[in-house]
Amino acid sequence: MGELAHDEISAEHAIEALHAHLADKAMTARLTYGLHIDTESILRMLDDRDVVRYPTELVFDAGPLQPHEFAYPQPVGFHAGDGYALCIHPHFQPQREIWPLLIAYHIPVINYGAIVDTTGAELYGATLLGLEVDTYYAALCELTDSLG
Repeated sequence: MGELAHDEISAEHAIEALHAHLADKAMTARLTYGLHIDTESILRMLDDRDVVRYPTELVFDAGPLQPHEFAYPQPVGFHAGDGYALCIHPHFQPQREIWPLLIAYHIPVINYGAIVDTTGAELYGATLLGLEVDTYYAALCELTDSLG
C-alpha cells in the first residue's frame, strides 16, 4: 500500500514538474519574442526550433477537427520529427489577430505529445501571451463557441 501512495505522489510531482517546465519555456519564448506576442511573432516562433521543436505548418482545414474543435496538430509522418500540420478551423483564417491564442495552445502538444494535458496547454498559452490562465481559457471557450 505504501508503494501505491508513493507512485501517486510521484505522478503528481511529475505533472507539477511538467507544468513548471511548460511555464518556463513559454516565458523564455515570450521574453525572446517580446512581451506582446502578435501574429507575426508567433508565426516566427513556428520556425524557431528552440520554441517549437518540430516543423509546423499552418493549414486552414476543418477536415481533421472534431466538432467544436478549433485546431488540431496533425502529424505529417510517422515520427514527430517529420513535423505537423496545425489544422485550424477555416472560420478563423480571416481573424489573424486571434491566431496567437489558437496556436499557443498547441505548441506544448507539438513539443511533448500526449503527455501534455489541457491544464498544461492552457498554462503554456496563457504564459506565452501574458494572460491569466482563466482569462485565456475564457477566450478559447468564446472562440470555440463562435464555431456554432
